[in-house]
Amino acid sequence: MAGRWATLAARALVASAICTTLMAQTQSKGSPDTEKTYERLPGLDKQLIDTTSDPCTDFSQYACGNFSKLYPIPNDRSGFGPGAMVAEYNQRVLHMMLEKAAEGGSDRGPNEQKIGDYYASCMDQDAINHKGLAPLQPELDRIAELNSKNELTSLLAHHQLVNVNSFLNYGEQQDFKDARKQIAALDQGGLGLPERDYYFRAGEAAENTRKEYVQHITNVLKLMGEPESQAMSDAQAIMQLETALAKVSMDITSRRDPQNVYHLMPVTEVAGLTPDLAWTQFFKDTGTPPITELNVANPDFFKGLNTLLSSTSLPVIKTYLRWQLINSTPSEVLPKAFDDEHFDFYGHKLRGQPEQRARWKRCVQATDGGLGEALGQVYVAQEFPPSSKQATLQMVHDIETAMDQDIDTLDWMGPATKVRAKEKLHAIADKIGYPDHWRDYSKLVVVRGDAYGNAMRAIEFENQRELAKIGKPVDRGEFGMSPPTVNAYYNPSMNDINFPAGILQPPFYDPHATDAEDYGHIGAIVGHELTHGFDDQGRQFDGNGNLADWWTAEDGKKFEEKTDCEVKEYSGFTAVDDAKVNGKLTLGENTADNGGLRLAYIAFLADAKRKNIDLSQKQDGYTPVQQFFLGYGQNWCGATRPEQLRVQVQTDPHSPRQFRLDGVVQNMPEFGQAFGCKAGQPMMPANYCRVW
Repeated sequence: MAGRWATLAARALVASAICTTLMAQTQSKGSPDTEKTYERLPGLDKQLIDTTSDPCTDFSQYACGNFSKLYPIPNDRSGFGPGAMVAEYNQRVLHMMLEKAAEGGSDRGPNEQKIGDYYASCMDQDAINHKGLAPLQPELDRIAELNSKNELTSLLAHHQLVNVNSFLNYGEQQDFKDARKQIAALDQGGLGLPERDYYFRAGEAAENTRKEYVQHITNVLKLMGEPESQAMSDAQAIMQLETALAKVSMDITSRRDPQNVYHLMPVTEVAGLTPDLAWTQFFKDTGTPPITELNVANPDFFKGLNTLLSSTSLPVIKTYLRWQLINSTPSEVLPKAFDDEHFDFYGHKLRGQPEQRARWKRCVQATDGGLGEALGQVYVAQEFPPSSKQATLQMVHDIETAMDQDIDTLDWMGPATKVRAKEKLHAIADKIGYPDHWRDYSKLVVVRGDAYGNAMRAIEFENQRELAKIGKPVDRGEFGMSPPTVNAYYNPSMNDINFPAGILQPPFYDPHATDAEDYGHIGAIVGHELTHGFDDQGRQFDGNGNLADWWTAEDGKKFEEKTDCEVKEYSGFTAVDDAKVNGKLTLGENTADNGGLRLAYIAFLADAKRKNIDLSQKQDGYTPVQQFFLGYGQNWCGATRPEQLRVQVQTDPHSPRQFRLDGVVQNMPEFGQAFGCKAGQPMMPANYCRVW
């Protein structure tokens, strides 16, 4: 989809730091006044430290051992840690803003009207329940009126504009090999399970998930009015079709390599891949500007798709389309029975979450998703002073300087590659807090009382905005996350690092913390994003954002040898039961974690030297260097439910939180020295991995 392209071939390479996922699921009991509230943690919280543990044996237990005792996982979450606490705080700030905007009044500006009415409509579940599926009836009628497969093209084009995940995904991206160009892009799609291997993975847990998924489809079809026997039969047919789609899809680990998802071809060649779809009509119906070429991320998928379309009966295709329509619709704008059923499978069974999130939380999130920069303007004005932006920018510059110096010390990289690495480093753009130019929502219509219509119009507005970029100059000032988001990312095509205001809050950035603590917290995240420009994905792009090999063959081989150490190291970590970390899937994030902490450490030492800080002097029981590592360690406090851990290691390029801590410090002898560890202890092994 245009708007969903951020998760597909091009932006699958956009690497994030915290990966705080706030799942939009169904209503839990309680109101903002009765639910537990969380204060923002300080830069170093001694209450979290388990002093009975040995930091040299298990640093995650030492730094965070008391966190889950003080802050157990809430019933409406599948995991909980400092990132989630910041997100909860931000949500309450946004909630107060939205409640005020929803009250109405003649003094509301256009954006306040939109965010207030959007939120109020989402909160009116009685109205949503009363309407039932009537708002979806025109979409259901479109599917019912299909008389032949020849009419499928226009319907699929429409589905792409409203984020219905039928058969494929379509959107725009920067051209990997010419980052000045914005081009159209086609990719695989059409699955209801998290990724293709869910359809084939062996073992009892995987088999149970597939059975539960088929039952979930059955339950939804029954809610839509089908008799039970028909719903069961249709669910099996849908599962069979999705399994066939999965067979021709590329696996999640292979998709990490940009070379695997870049196949620029003339429009005429696309017709040869899938002749059963009228692509010229498809591009016209999506409103795509005139194009002569596009990226087909996975050509083999589209060859397989054509075979499937030819061999699958029209009734089965229509049943699948109905399922995709209801499953792709934001559950908070559907009647409660559908909302609850969606949560039961995707939230409870798949991720182990005991309860649905409170409706107000999901409606805050939905408003942020639909009108992120309109809401973000209000958030920034209240929560992100210019001093925070300037302090963060200074730290970014310090860490970039640290990387410049670190490149000089690398014994495995030759002079020619070092020159090109520094060229790329010096070209990285730093985007802090919020965009320079706010998005214009004047053409987006928001109607109070029309929750479904508001959601669909917002989705289509964003998709059309994205598609309109095709053929136009790249806007290098654009943010890919809304300002309140608790996350950060690096984009290889833009060659920029991006830090929304939402993550630049305590404890990640605390203006009252010591410099050591801030460098350990946000400094490591800055270093993480910077290192992404030089991980196994990012290193394939040059300083202009083009997919180009700027490495000598010898240096490229040495880099792969270095990263292979990390692949083997992390593949040895067990997340839960028989589910191990996928060292290849998580390689980029692991490289960024390790390199990021080292860069932050170098920058911290330089800052301490400038300020004549005595690194041997303890403050509140810890030296500045120990504070630095504890600050980093407390980024990853918390716990994750076993079900969510299993999903994470199968789908997420980020390692579980424990290994983002222990897996990193055990690769830094400086950590062992700071805490007086002995060689051979778990956190100070004789052999360790280092890339950057």
